[in-house]
Amino acid sequence: MSHQSSLIADNIEQYLHEHENKDLLRFITCGSVDDGKSTLIGRLLHDSKMIFDDQLAAITQASKTSGTTGDAVDLALLVDGLQSEREQGITIDVAYRFFSTDKRKFIIADTPGHEQYTRNMATGASTASLAIILIDARYGVQTQTRRHSFICDLLGIQHLVVAVNKMDLVDYSRARFEEIVADYRAFAEQLSARDIRFVPISALEGDNVVEPSAAMPWYEEAPLLAQLETVEVVRDQNLSDLRLPVQYVNRPNLDFRGYAGTLEAGVLRPGQAIKVLPSGKISHVERIVTYDGDLEAAFPGQAITVTLDDEIDVSRGDWLVAADDEVALASAFEADIVWMHDEPLEPGRQVDFRLAGRAVSGRVSKILHQVDVNTLERHDVDALTLNAIARCRVELTAEVPLDRYSRSPGTGSFIVIDRLTNVTVGAGMVRDVVSGEAAASGEIDWVGFEIELNALVRKYFPHWEAKDVRELLAK
Repeated sequence: MSHQSSLIADNIEQYLHEHENKDLLRFITCGSVDDGKSTLIGRLLHDSKMIFDDQLAAITQASKTSGTTGDAVDLALLVDGLQSEREQGITIDVAYRFFSTDKRKFIIADTPGHEQYTRNMATGASTASLAIILIDARYGVQTQTRRHSFICDLLGIQHLVVAVNKMDLVDYSRARFEEIVADYRAFAEQLSARDIRFVPISALEGDNVVEPSAAMPWYEEAPLLAQLETVEVVRDQNLSDLRLPVQYVNRPNLDFRGYAGTLEAGVLRPGQAIKVLPSGKISHVERIVTYDGDLEAAFPGQAITVTLDDEIDVSRGDWLVAADDEVALASAFEADIVWMHDEPLEPGRQVDFRLAGRAVSGRVSKILHQVDVNTLERHDVDALTLNAIARCRVELTAEVPLDRYSRSPGTGSFIVIDRLTNVTVGAGMVRDVVSGEAAASGEIDWVGFEIELNALVRKYFPHWEAKDVRELLAK
C-alpha cells in the first residue's frame, strides 16, 4: 500500500499524531440495485491508495470468477465480501470500510439496494452524517432512489450527495445530468435535508471520483472526494442541550465512583451544575476522567467517566443533564418504528424498549399510519410486517426522560426487543411526547400475556403438546 502522505516514510510519529487529530466523517452509499455503490467505494479506496498489495492481488484473482467488469479488476469485490453477494453481484449485508486522506478520515457503510434489505440500510444510516445517493444515469430517479432518500431523511441525515453514476454510458451528456438533477430536486421538496449536492461520475472509469473528469469539462465544481473532504458536519451536533446517558457505574475501589457513558449532546465541564433524571437530584461535576487523563471539557461523541462532588443515587440508564434543563418525563410517546423481524408487530404486544441505556417494558398501543417508502403515502394498517416503517403510539410501564430525535438523536432513539427471544426486532425514533392524561390507559393486555405464556409453555414443556394460542385467537 502506498499512502498519499509522505510522512509515513519520513516521520511516522508526526503522521500518527496528525492522523489521530483528523476529523472523522461517517457516510453511507445507497441507491438502486446495480447503481455501482460497491464499485464507487472500491474506486475511492483504490484511488486514495488504501488497498494493500495482497488485497489487490486477491480481488484481481476473484474478478476472473466473480467479476462483472470483463477483463478489468472488479473493485466492487472489495466490499461485496459474502459469498452469496459475489455470486449474485449484489450487496446484502452492510459492509463497513475505513480510509483516509490528508484532510479527513472516513468510515463508509455500503448498504444494500434491495427493498427486502431495508432494515440493513436503516442500520447503516443510523450512524451516518452524510449519504451518497447513487443514480444510474441511464434510468434516472427510481423508486428505490426515493425510498433510500426518505429513510436517510427519516434518520435525520442533513447532507445528501446525489452521485449520477455511469455517465460514460450516456456519453457524458450534460443534458441528461441536468434532467436527473431537476427530477430529484422536485422530489426533494418533500425532504428536510438542508444540504443537497449533485456530482456526475463514472465509478468504473474514475471520472469525477477523486480527480476531475476530462470527459466532463462542463462540470466546474469539485469532484466527489473533494466534496467529502470539505463538507461541514460539526454544526450538526447539538452543543446547547447537555445529555449524558449513564451506561455504566464505574466503582473499581472504595475511593472512586464514576458514571461512564458517551456524551450525546452539549458541552460538559468540571464544576458544572447537573441534574440527574429521572430522580431530579442536583449535583456538580468534580472531574471528567478518561484513559488519557482528565479533561477540561467534553464534547459530543466522547466516551467519558464523570465524578460528582457529592454522593447521590445514579444508576445505569439515568441521564445527566444541565441543572436548568426542562426534559420531559413521560410514559408514552409517538415514534417512527422500522420493523426488522419476520413476525409482524401487532398493537398490544408486550415488548422491551431500550432507550439510551435504560431498559423498560411497554407496548405499541396503536399504529397511527404506515408510510409507503416508495411513494411516501400514508396507509392505515393492522400490523407491521418486515421492513415496514410506521408512526406508532408507544406506552411504557414507567416514566422515563424523553427527547425528540430531531433534537438529540442519541437520546431520542431506541430499539425494540422481543421479551421471549431477546432478539432486536425493531428500531425507532421519538417524534413527540404524549401528555400524562392522554397516556394513561390503565389497561392490561391480557391477550398479549396469554400469547407470551403460551409461547413459554410450548418452548419449555413441549411434551405437554400445547397448541399455539395465536391460531385459536385467529379463528
